[in-house]
Amino acid sequence: MAWAQFAAEEPEWKESEVPLPPLVEMSRLVNFEVSPNASLVYGVDPVSISISKSDGVVRYVVVASNATGARNVMYEGIRCATGEFKTYARYSSEGPWNMVNKPQWQTMFGNMPSKHALRLAAAGVCDNAVPTASVREIVSRLKNPNFRITN
Repeated sequence: MAWAQFAAEEPEWKESEVPLPPLVEMSRLVNFEVSPNASLVYGVDPVSISISKSDGVVRYVVVASNATGARNVMYEGIRCATGEFKTYARYSSEGPWNMVNKPQWQTMFGNMPSKHALRLAAAGVCDNAVPTASVREIVSRLKNPNFRITN
């Protein structure tokens, strides 16, 4: 009963102000597997990863590349607590970032054509329903999925 009262009084979650997309450097990408049969190779720029203390969102730049070298570059966020992700911006080779108009949270577990956000969360961004403790640990997990840093 007391738990129900506490939950009712707890303020509703609110996303903090989203920082502008960081510069991305393709030479720094850390690849992660989305599917063994995927035609795209996915990588995240480790310098772009941030963990927001105020809202618990892990933000990052992810790059999907095909065999011909074409790339999709996206600035996204993952909410480990709810299993959701959001695309804030897409990068165009002709110019700067194009911000998504009214970006919406989407489930990582739905029927999407790409499961990259779910695989990224499982590969190191999330520890169950909370973000991994540090950017350093996220990067270590992505580089070596079988290794876990202990503090």
